[in-house]
Amino acid sequence: MATETQVEVVMPQMGVSVSEGTITKWLKQPGEAIARDEPLLEISTDKVDTEVPSPGEGIVTEILVAEGETVDVGTVLAVIAPAGSAVAEPAEAGAPVAEVAEPLAVATEPLPTVAVGSESQAQPAAAPVAPASGNGRTFVSPVVARIASEHGVDPGVVPGTGTGGRVTKKDILAFIESGAQAPPAAAVAPAPVAPTAPPAPAPPVAAKPAPPAPAPAPLQVGEVEEPMSAMRRGVMEHMRRSLDTSAHVTSAIEVDLSRIVSARERLKKEYQASYGVNPTYLAFIAHATVEVLRDYPWVNAEIRGESIVSRPWVNLGIAVALADGKGLIVPVIRNAQDLNLLGMARAIADIATRARTKKLLPDDVQGGTFTITNPGGFGTFHGTPIISQPQVGILGTYALVKRPWVVQDELGQDVIAIRPLMNITLTYDHRLVDGAYSGAFLRDLKERLENWEQAD
Repeated sequence: MATETQVEVVMPQMGVSVSEGTITKWLKQPGEAIARDEPLLEISTDKVDTEVPSPGEGIVTEILVAEGETVDVGTVLAVIAPAGSAVAEPAEAGAPVAEVAEPLAVATEPLPTVAVGSESQAQPAAAPVAPASGNGRTFVSPVVARIASEHGVDPGVVPGTGTGGRVTKKDILAFIESGAQAPPAAAVAPAPVAPTAPPAPAPPVAAKPAPPAPAPAPLQVGEVEEPMSAMRRGVMEHMRRSLDTSAHVTSAIEVDLSRIVSARERLKKEYQASYGVNPTYLAFIAHATVEVLRDYPWVNAEIRGESIVSRPWVNLGIAVALADGKGLIVPVIRNAQDLNLLGMARAIADIATRARTKKLLPDDVQGGTFTITNPGGFGTFHGTPIISQPQVGILGTYALVKRPWVVQDELGQDVIAIRPLMNITLTYDHRLVDGAYSGAFLRDLKERLENWEQAD
């Protein structure tokens, strides 16, 4: 949002299903110059971590939302003014922080008691109008107000650690988890009821008090505590929901990748010299997988209620591990069935680079119909991946290792040879995909990979 003299930076709409974001890092500080489209800050949502470019150029004069705070889409985050503008002084403790649109105000005093007469109707109390300054009211973001309302908590009694003493989302959640209670509102006097015959007494039932919530264990010497990122919370919720939804079964098969190794060595120099792309083993396997999915549409389908929804296209998700193992994201290659081997190698390299440099948008990680995860790059030889909902299958590729293998020589005799072997797993939702169907899928994938020259 721009005025004649300044530009307001707001929390962007990062996808139709994303309503809030967390400020993870400011890349510029008040008083520093910034160019248009230069990265200004990093934000985290439950779907993706990304950088936000500056909508204008000039001097960063104000930062209104501190690192670690979660705010709604549209909230003003910072102000950029033309070069030479004065930098705003930090807000004093207790001063309200500017919000987008009108700030929400929550009364800290108890609601008045409404008297109910036997012959008159109670009138609803008028909602208090938020004053422009303190006076017993606490300014909070829409996110904090919603959480407070859901849990019946008065934000006015919650200690705030945000800018100017404002109550942040982290503050309100910590207050709720601690079991602290806000002062209850005054009870409404009940209307008198005509006396009736007393009911027959029920047998007494011993009331069992609810067990208190366990207190968090204190940190031990050497332990380090850090807040969970929005992305990690999203992964946690998504994985738990998937296990609660799908009937997970994993099947595995061993594949001799001798022909793939040979083809890759032959194509590697050409691809790198002409296209700047490295044809990884994952690119070969992904291309073959998409080809085989054409014959097994239920592995690329989804369950909607009591219906099976299949489709002729493959939106292929590729799991990408982020730096230091502190995040996992699955960007999607759309219409992967239209790509040849070179196109697949390019697409995988592109999404991996954008994922690790925080250039993805939420739409880049939505709409997948089947996923491949590649923990074999770290040396693991087997695993049981969790399905990404609402998909019904995920392929795992593992370490390529040389092992003794029984093969036939030119005379048709069984001999032992050293071959590059890989374990490949298919985790599928047994509600839709049966063992025979998944086994046939893996069998055909193995045949395609082991006979690459004939298949491609």
